[in-house]
Amino acid sequence: MKKGLKVFLTAAIVLSAVACSTTSDEETKTKETKEKIVETKEDTSVPKEYRNALHKAENYSKMMHMSKQRIYDQLTSEYGEKFDAEAAQYAIDNLNADYNENALKCGENYKKTMHMSKARIYDQLTSESGEKFTAEQAQYAIDNIKGDYLEAALKSAKNYQETMNMSKDAIYDQLTSEYGEKFTAEEAQYAIDNLDE
Repeated sequence: MKKGLKVFLTAAIVLSAVACSTTSDEETKTKETKEKIVETKEDTSVPKEYRNALHKAENYSKMMHMSKQRIYDQLTSEYGEKFDAEAAQYAIDNLNADYNENALKCGENYKKTMHMSKARIYDQLTSESGEKFTAEQAQYAIDNIKGDYLEAALKSAKNYQETMNMSKDAIYDQLTSEYGEKFTAEEAQYAIDNLDE
């Protein structure tokens, strides 16, 4: 049982890496259209390296809805873009990003694609090993994610039932656990009551 749970959680972590970057075709077309319409002249007094860092930062914000800290980390990472600290800081300082909206889009994607509870989304958004949004940005996301979490709980429960062959009692415990999915008792009970439909 513990080995199966570890495998499931590992898969969930891998999926979280792409959860915030999903966008619909329509969103992508709209962004491409806006980018074609807005032509900007680059400030050549700024070093090319700094401008490149800013362009990368803009892409991470627009396409992957990253937090300020995650963008900076990605720009400076030896496994990422490898910009020096000064170029990355220039990019962060000059990036016109709405981090509340980034947190909201990221949170919506976690709910939609990974069927996370409100508490788990908040944890993932603020986690040092997750999205690294501020508490205020994460709370904005939680306050503005549309819909209830009943269906997310049900989908999560079905996933446990199908992939791990868990009993209803074990699923309920996993759904409500502080170390599990962190759904409310009401959301978990809804999932259990509708599991066989």
